[in-house]
Amino acid sequence: MLKFTFDNNQNAFFKDLKVKVDRYFSETKIDPAGNGRLYLKGAIQIFSAAVLYTVLVFFTPPSFVAIPLCLLLGLNLGVIGFNVMHEGGHQSFSRYSWINKASAYALNMLGGISYFWKIKHNINHHTFTNIDGMDSDIDAKPFMRMHEDQPRYWFHRFQHIYWFFLYGISYIAWVFYEDFEKYFSGRHSANSTPKKLDWKEHVIFWFTKAMFVAAYIVVPVIMVGWLPALIGFLIITFVTGLSISIVFQLAHVVEHTQFHSPNRQDINSRQEWAIHQLNSTANFATGSRTLHWLLGGLNFQIEHHLFPRISHIHYPQVSRFVKEACRESNIAYIEYTSMLKAIGSHLMHLKRLGRGE
Repeated sequence: MLKFTFDNNQNAFFKDLKVKVDRYFSETKIDPAGNGRLYLKGAIQIFSAAVLYTVLVFFTPPSFVAIPLCLLLGLNLGVIGFNVMHEGGHQSFSRYSWINKASAYALNMLGGISYFWKIKHNINHHTFTNIDGMDSDIDAKPFMRMHEDQPRYWFHRFQHIYWFFLYGISYIAWVFYEDFEKYFSGRHSANSTPKKLDWKEHVIFWFTKAMFVAAYIVVPVIMVGWLPALIGFLIITFVTGLSISIVFQLAHVVEHTQFHSPNRQDINSRQEWAIHQLNSTANFATGSRTLHWLLGGLNFQIEHHLFPRISHIHYPQVSRFVKEACRESNIAYIEYTSMLKAIGSHLMHLKRLGRGE
């Protein structure tokens, strides 16, 4: 069992920062969770996906119309994941617990399993960010090498080229392979021990998978034929996988973020958890209101990792406190001014690791 620890005796940085953030919400009487604005955004995103699905499946538009609509639906599903599911999974979509639970189940509407995701993301990724063998978000072995301690194979020399294809098929792999691997093995990561599911989770798992196959494969085949349905399904899932993968990779797998290995941790140089998050996380294009709206604030990834229970609608203000605290403590705040620059940095990171430099 791999182990990586943080220095909990020296957490003055985060304590001071949290006092400032808590004071802001207390003085302004603003709830840290989402509000009516976020509910409206989520409703718009879910409604637009329903409209796109209905038009594609039940009105059978010609291919020159259907293909762009499939592209939009694939992006729309990713946007729902960023805004509704992700916020609900972190209990930050609403001040009401039942709304958060319902929002988290938006992932099941997309074919994934919310129960598995919460363990993989909320626990493994948010606690052990960029730690090899413990953060499964940077574990794409053997296809990708994202960390210097991961083995390098000859084909990694081309990973800065074939990443596009792998990221695109990641959604299908998630729904039809990774979830089933977790279900039958009982392991939620390579570093976890087998765990039995509650009977309710068994029912939810099979109902989710059955409904996904029915809604995204069976019904479209019946309505438009197997070939158009297959093409549409591949386009939609490819765009969804690509959008989700890119956004999360830009937050951690770029040139200036740090990676760690539990096998090489020096017990005398441990960091406090918050500083570890700052060193292993990056923001991008935080000045873009459009990206902030579409990505559910995931371009403010630093703020999200430090305060995952605060809704993304508050991140622009929270980021001011984080930047101020970083300046006062002389801690690097990693940020790319545009999404294109972050993508470029990600590809350079993949290229360097692929060549073994």
